Amino acid sequence: MTRAIVIGASAGGVQALSWILTALPPHFAHPILIVLHVPQRNDNPLIELLRLRCLLEVKEAEDKEALQQGTVYFAPPGYHLLVEKNMAIALTSDEPVNYSRPAIDVLFETAADALGPELTGIVLTGANHDGAEGLRAIWAAGGTVIVQDPVTAEMPTMPRAALEACPAARCLSIDEIVKYLRKEAA
Repeated sequence: MTRAIVIGASAGGVQALSWILTALPPHFAHPILIVLHVPQRNDNPLIELLRLRCLLEVKEAEDKEALQQGTVYFAPPGYHLLVEKNMAIALTSDEPVNYSRPAIDVLFETAADALGPELTGIVLTGANHDGAEGLRAIWAAGGTVIVQDPVTAEMPTMPRAALEACPAARCLSIDEIVKYLRKEAA
């Protein structure tokens, strides 16, 4: 049974995330934590856009905040997003991982450590390999692992790297990912 969902995206991720998040029902029972590689700036305009279009609460993650059901948390620019064992968020400004801060692998690995088999990890479109090792960590911890079908990704490099690192992952289109998540909400 899933207690939380983590999603990683890079190039092409704004469109993919918009499609997924706006399709989720208001009664979605799990927190969703997202690392999206965006240019370093003080704000993320995607959060405000999604607040207007989503039925779920969408916000920038805050340090030591307890995870809430039906809330979408985005990693703030310049900070790694971590999940602690007590289901709280931690933010760090440690060195970049895979040339990124926030890094998908950091979120996925800490969430796998905290939640084990109660975690679902999803890697979406992107132009690098961030998320591949983290997805493997989720799978090793007994979690559910999903990768956007590289054929449907705007940038297939990240999904391909994730599938190579974690061949057990389910390879789904964006529409199939939405169906999977909506089923989780039921």
